[in-house]
Amino acid sequence: MHILIIEDDRELCDALCLQLNARNHTADCCHTGSEALYCAMKDAYDLILLDRMLPEIDGLSILRSIRQNHITVPVIVTTALDTINDRIDGLDCGADDYLVKPYAIEELLARIRALSRRPQAFSEHQSLSYLDIRFDPDNRLLTCGMEERQLSRRESLLLEFFLRNPEKTLIREQIFSRVWGPDGAVEDGNLDTYIYFLRKHLRAMGSRAVIATVHGLGYRMEGAAGHA
Repeated sequence: MHILIIEDDRELCDALCLQLNARNHTADCCHTGSEALYCAMKDAYDLILLDRMLPEIDGLSILRSIRQNHITVPVIVTTALDTINDRIDGLDCGADDYLVKPYAIEELLARIRALSRRPQAFSEHQSLSYLDIRFDPDNRLLTCGMEERQLSRRESLLLEFFLRNPEKTLIREQIFSRVWGPDGAVEDGNLDTYIYFLRKHLRAMGSRAVIATVHGLGYRMEGAAGHA
C-alpha cells in the first residue's frame, strides 16, 4: 500500500516510514501543510496519515480541500487533541478514522488493515469511464462506442491508474510504483512501451481520450485537442 504520512515531527515521521516500509508498505513524508496539500491533491496514494496540527495549513483544512476535490482516499487523522468535539470535527471533515497520540505502531497497522477491508474505501472493481471510453477492471475490457478491446494485465493496471486520475499529471515514479509495485524490477523503457500500446488501442477505437506526454515529468490522460 502506498501511504502518505503528513507529520511535522520529523523524528516521528522517519520512524513511521521505517516501520511501514518494513511491513511491505511504501511511505512518503510531508512536513508542512502546503507541501502536504500539493502531494495529497495528486491523488496517487492508497491511504493518508494526516496530523491535525501542521505549520502553514492545518490538517483539517487539507482534509476539506481534498474531499471538495472528490478525492476519496482513506484518511486517518492523528492528533494529541482528545475531546469528543475534536474527534467529531475530524470525522465531519471527511476523515475515515481518528487516532490519538501517542499511539502504538500495532494499533496504526490494525487501523490500516481495517480500512483496506472497507469496499467503500478501496472500490477497485467498479467500472471506470472518461469521455467516450469505459473500462471494466475485473474483465480487463475497454469499450468505446461499439468497439471493444481486451487488455493485458499490465495494460489494465496502467489504464486504471489513468482513469482514476483523469486530467492529472502522473509522474513516472508514481506510475512505476502503482503499476509495477515499489520493489518491481522494471526498465525505464517498459513504461513507454505500455503507453504506446494504450495509445494504439485508443486510436484504433476512435476515442477522444488521449495520453499526453508531460515532458520531464510523466503522462496525463486528457481530451484530444478540440474534444476536451
